[in-house]
Amino acid sequence: MALWKETAQNEQRTMPNEQKAMPNEQRAMPSEPSEKAEPAPAPVNPVSPRRESLSRDRHESVLGSGVSIEGKMEGNGDVRIAGKFKGDIHIKGNLNIQKGAHLTVKINAEAVTIEGEVEGTVVASGQVTLSESAQVVGDLKAKTLTVSAGSRMRGNVEFGWSDSEAAKFANGRAHEAGKTVSAAREQAGVSREL
Repeated sequence: MALWKETAQNEQRTMPNEQKAMPNEQRAMPSEPSEKAEPAPAPVNPVSPRRESLSRDRHESVLGSGVSIEGKMEGNGDVRIAGKFKGDIHIKGNLNIQKGAHLTVKINAEAVTIEGEVEGTVVASGQVTLSESAQVVGDLKAKTLTVSAGSRMRGNVEFGWSDSEAAKFANGRAHEAGKTVSAAREQAGVSREL
């Protein structure tokens, strides 16, 4: 996103419509007189191009395709990555991983859209979207998950569970596993006594 484009678009929107400002006498008259006076068509305001909706207090940071970074990223804004990143990302915003990007990372964000390659853990408090070009090797946890045909993933996936439901499931499973281990120990102890 270029700042000069946004500034030019904002100036266009704030400029008064010249046709509305012109008095009726100065408007162009039809070249041929007609028997009936037809009302002049209403001026058409140009449709402004659709912009991504970003809240006013959050801004988007962009790491271009030629950028390679290793480290830790934290913040309250949205992030778009098109290059290489290795490390941890913990943001209170949306993360967009562009096609061609390569990340070896542990991600924690509100929403994550993956079009590139990710190796590591992805945790989203909201939605994770895997596009047709996405490749994920690692674990993924989200409130909701959208998977496009053609995307690839190898790892564990958990979505659709509330925190309390996930805790009950984990505790129940751990409790059952504990019973299995106890039963195995009892069997082993019994076989030693014989």
